[in-house]
Amino acid sequence: LCFRHALVLIAGQPLLIVCGCFKYARLAYVEAQGELKVPFKDALPTREEQLSTLRNTEEFDVLVVGGGATGSGCALDAVTRNLKTALVERSDFSSGTSSRSTKLIHGGVRYLQKAIMKLDYEQYMMVKEALHERANLLNIAPHLSAPLPIMLPVYKWWQLPYYWAGIKMYDLVAGSQCLKSSYVLSKSKALELFPMLKKDKLVGAIVYYDGQHNDARMNLAIALTAARHGAAIANYTEVVHLLKKPDPKTGQEKVCGAHCRDIITGQEFDVRARCVINATGPFTDSLRKMDNQKTANICQPSAGVHIVIPGYYSPDNMGLLDPATSDGRVIFFLPWEKMTVAGTTDTPTEVTAHPIPVEDDINFILSEVRNYLSPDVEVRRGDVLAAWSGIRPLVTDPNSKDTQSICRNHIVNISDSGLITIAGGKWTTYRSMAEETLDTAIKAHNLSAGPSRTVGLMLDGGKDWTPTLYIRLVQDYGLENEVAQHLAATYGGRAFEVAKMAQVTGKRWPIVGKRLVSEFPYIESEVQYAVKEYACTVIDVIARRTRLGFLNVQAADEALPRIVEIMGNELQWTEQKKKEELEAAKKYLHLEMGYKARSEQLSKTTEISLTAPEIARYKKRFYKFDKESKGFITTVDVQQVLEKLSIQIDENALHEILNEVDLNKNGQVELDEFLQLMSAVQRGQISDSRLAILMKTVEEGLDLRGPVSVDRSGGGV
Repeated sequence: LCFRHALVLIAGQPLLIVCGCFKYARLAYVEAQGELKVPFKDALPTREEQLSTLRNTEEFDVLVVGGGATGSGCALDAVTRNLKTALVERSDFSSGTSSRSTKLIHGGVRYLQKAIMKLDYEQYMMVKEALHERANLLNIAPHLSAPLPIMLPVYKWWQLPYYWAGIKMYDLVAGSQCLKSSYVLSKSKALELFPMLKKDKLVGAIVYYDGQHNDARMNLAIALTAARHGAAIANYTEVVHLLKKPDPKTGQEKVCGAHCRDIITGQEFDVRARCVINATGPFTDSLRKMDNQKTANICQPSAGVHIVIPGYYSPDNMGLLDPATSDGRVIFFLPWEKMTVAGTTDTPTEVTAHPIPVEDDINFILSEVRNYLSPDVEVRRGDVLAAWSGIRPLVTDPNSKDTQSICRNHIVNISDSGLITIAGGKWTTYRSMAEETLDTAIKAHNLSAGPSRTVGLMLDGGKDWTPTLYIRLVQDYGLENEVAQHLAATYGGRAFEVAKMAQVTGKRWPIVGKRLVSEFPYIESEVQYAVKEYACTVIDVIARRTRLGFLNVQAADEALPRIVEIMGNELQWTEQKKKEELEAAKKYLHLEMGYKARSEQLSKTTEISLTAPEIARYKKRFYKFDKESKGFITTVDVQQVLEKLSIQIDENALHEILNEVDLNKNGQVELDEFLQLMSAVQRGQISDSRLAILMKTVEEGLDLRGPVSVDRSGGGV
């Protein structure tokens, strides 16, 4: 950020605030007038009841198509204005872009940079709006969001005032809604707070604050809040085609609803509405073409890839921003859910419902991470626990003469037939985008409704949340501390409903709450509760009701059989349905969450790049298990050695451990497969290989025992 321009703009700040105050003063004070009625405050309607409402309601005021952040926001805005509201989503709520973000609630430091450099008032107002929405979102969902300090390391002296001026401007634009004032750190203090940082040439650092949230759960909270206020919402309900009827005054065809299909049952039905809102994100053009096949595309999709690596790569409560990577992209490096998320900005892509992270992008992120982490920290490809790609729906304004120019913010468009389209924008501004969309819809379709009431409207679970709520969960139900903290941070005041459903463990402690996998605080009763939150598939549970699939694909894979069993009991699945769900979830983890890229790090073509002494050492280790020099080992061989050390491992678990390395899938690990494994471990392509660690530990145990001496064998003198 340019110091000279920053001073000019800072000096001009009062003028800018005066110019933009009307809009934001209005936003700030349109609080919900009195208490809104909440017809489903205690228990949500079931999905079947919601579908029945959709089928049997003569006409809705508003039908929203799309259950992402913006679509759910539109439904909430509409229903709280006392409009009869419906929402349909062809997959799950937040199944697209809204669950695959960088997890930040931010105003956009980069947009402010452009505003300053180009003295662009529109960009400035966009940042100001986002900062207002950031403050509101942190306020209405305190359980799902929190401020996060983010560090900008500085490696050149001249950059210090350059960045400092820009970040101070960011604080200044936020005004009274500034989360916490930014500050400058010396080199030693920066390393104290972020010890993994590269020391060489480091001058100092600047720390500023933005918000962070659990994006999929936030999206779900918005949708559930709309449902509690009376909106009829249904996931896995796709629009087959739009309904139209002639306008009695002009005779022109007008959109009057949609013909929908319940994907779960295949049943089709009409949903009639005075106004239809297209909030389908990257699929914006698909619905626009249902309205008019000749309409031009406006969506310019771009993909952002993120990876998850272990939490030890970053401090518990400090993110890092690299504003200028080797190819000009920005990289965030953030602690999230006790892991570390690293991700890029966007690259052009094709629209798809199932975006797949590309190996080149994963390696680009890793190489950039290496650039600002200490050489002491070995950044290994094998440490990538999950990876995903999200498609951001950038748009061109259909009313603009220059159709190639991408809109910086968002657009609200009305087609000739009355279809309202909201496209573009970003997660942080979902609420203001929804407000603008409903204002447009009310005016265009002559709906009877007052102003928006969503500023300050608490989202599901937020009202009864307190920072110490988890203590009551521990005391009242006997949950583990970590599990209680997780439940409070995920469900807010509704965490008690999940705790009540938790099964007794039979242990002294914890008293209730069986974990799905040992290293994550997700418990079995969350799967039962997920069904109440409209989860229909196993993928809904591992990806959005919990975040297990986003945090560790192997752990998610291990949890699948138990999740299938619990959901099967809740939803009366047949054995065939259970099998299909398991296979679909495995495929999802394999392709969309990076399991394929992770597992392919060890393949039949992996080169063995070991020195002669290393090969000799690993052969020696291998033959401690392969006593008969067969050239391969089986579970029986491993178990015989473990028995000598009085180590017991479940036979099924042992099969899984060997299967990870058994490239030929013949039930045995051959010597060349073992050497390929150790070579991949050496190069950092694979980490935490259970077989490699097990065999090393056993070898060390056997070496420590050695032969039993004669004078000790009989307890001699």
